[in-house]
Amino acid sequence: MNIQDIQKEREKWLTWKDIKPLRTALDKLPDIDAKVTISDTIMIEAPIPQQVRDEIDQTARLMKPWRKGPFHLFDTFIDSEWNSAIKYNLLKPHFNLQGKKVADVGCNNGYYMFRMLEEDPASIIGFDPSPLCKTQFDFINHFVKSDIKYELLGIEHLAFYQEKFDTVFCLGVLYHRSDPVSSLKSLKKSMVKGAELFLDTFMIDGEEEVALTPKKTYSKIPNIYFVPTIAALKNWCIRAGFSSVEVLEVRKTMENEQRKTEWIPGQSLDTFLDKNDPNYTVEGYPAPKRVYIKATL
Repeated sequence: MNIQDIQKEREKWLTWKDIKPLRTALDKLPDIDAKVTISDTIMIEAPIPQQVRDEIDQTARLMKPWRKGPFHLFDTFIDSEWNSAIKYNLLKPHFNLQGKKVADVGCNNGYYMFRMLEEDPASIIGFDPSPLCKTQFDFINHFVKSDIKYELLGIEHLAFYQEKFDTVFCLGVLYHRSDPVSSLKSLKKSMVKGAELFLDTFMIDGEEEVALTPKKTYSKIPNIYFVPTIAALKNWCIRAGFSSVEVLEVRKTMENEQRKTEWIPGQSLDTFLDKNDPNYTVEGYPAPKRVYIKATL
């Protein structure tokens, strides 16, 4: 697999007809020396004219839907579908990124990577094949001015990527993969000996080494293939070549973490669950619950 050729080809995705107007708006943004505060909300502030504030707001709204965040740019609060601070703060006590080469696989618009800047890593590289997410990242980074690198590549390309990593994050990705063990192997091949993988995925309760295989959709999401028990997930990691797996937390997805806002079209968690019993999805499966793990190579 020639990663360089794939990278060049995928750069063309940024010229797609639904993405090109967003890139044009991005190119028109003025250069602003902004104050950036890294916290639960990524805060970007500067004394700029109201006309410029309005242009920034309009550009942000062109880039809907915003799934990860929140971000606060001047007068604009991007209240994303996911309050991603909840997940990041859950994981934060379990990692030390200082001086580490870090990868965020399935990085979306880069919210987690911007949060990682406060940890003083040696480098951060995000991987996500979505040109919209890349454009949202470039929008935010236009003001943050970080050295974060963003690749329009997927989990399947990690094994062939030129750099290897000390710490890898793969958050909310594994259940979208039709071959989870192969995906874990790809992640493993991107890591140096002794590296750590932080991963979360949907799970089901039970002691058996089994996984739920939704017939068509799970919580109205079509590309969910396997929802394992913790025992099954541990087996996948060991089969992929990890030496140890530590469960950090198990948590049910709540409406303070995922909900409908003005920054996304369509539906969110409240309409994905059974109206009569929120312990189940509309399909009758157990309601979304996540397990957070640290797997060591």
